[in-house]
Amino acid sequence: MSTGTGAGRTTLAAFDAALAGAGVSDFNLIRLSSIVPPGSRVLEVDGREQLSGDHGDALYCVYARAHASLPGHEAWAGVAWSQRDDGSGAGLFVEHEGPSHEQVSTDLTHSLEDLSATRGGRYHPSGRRIVGITCRALPVCAVVVATFRRAGWEATDRGR
Repeated sequence: MSTGTGAGRTTLAAFDAALAGAGVSDFNLIRLSSIVPPGSRVLEVDGREQLSGDHGDALYCVYARAHASLPGHEAWAGVAWSQRDDGSGAGLFVEHEGPSHEQVSTDLTHSLEDLSATRGGRYHPSGRRIVGITCRALPVCAVVVATFRRAGWEATDRGR
């Protein structure tokens, strides 16, 4: 899991800059729901330590992304996770974005509590990453990316 922030002349360019900071800008992101498979480990890394791969590879991930376009406004993104109490490594990710650290933090806490309650209370909070940026002039973006795996494209599928 890594974080990134960035600015650009458009919100899309700011998102791309934030993905570069998180180390995943050259991947095609495939967004997953928030179920962590058994046997998983959540590692917190810097962007340069994210998964490596070829330009255009598919990256299966959970991510939160927040934008701000008005000077003085803030963009905050966060991902939190919990693990099942049985030691299997199975768990849950929740992702939120908002205009303040406090709102994102509260939303992450409430979501983890509710998702655990839905599943019989068998999960305990295990960690969180939250990142924010303030808009000065150009649009900005904050992202937190939890990657599952990278997949290359088969040579026979290219160009179709």
